[in-house]
Amino acid sequence: MTPYEQLGGEAALSALVARFYRFMDILPEARAIRAMHPPDLAVSEEKLFMFLSGWLGGPSLYIERYGHPFLRKRHLPFAIATPEADAWMLCMRRALADTVADAALRQALEQAFAGMAAHMRNRPDVAGSPA
Repeated sequence: MTPYEQLGGEAALSALVARFYRFMDILPEARAIRAMHPPDLAVSEEKLFMFLSGWLGGPSLYIERYGHPFLRKRHLPFAIATPEADAWMLCMRRALADTVADAALRQALEQAFAGMAAHMRNRPDVAGSPA
């Protein structure tokens, strides 16, 4: 069974992504990463849903529409250091906690997302900035 199936498929993934962006909108700790997104998060939410669908073993929606994600390359225009990766993970951890009841699955997804967030860092950390 794929993580996509374990999660509960399309509806569960959609709920996770919606909750993730809700936290990005309301958490003060996410202010910097929220500013990297357009005012309306609908397209960002759709793209993350599509990407995660394939990444988690479900339908390859993102690839079908946009081609290979080249995830890190697509994020190079945005300054992502440890604080930004940590803020992204804070939103994702909270979304996972709210939407994934299975503790083992939640932990596995957190680890996978943490690896993704670390991989997205493309700027060195600035001395004196919060880590």
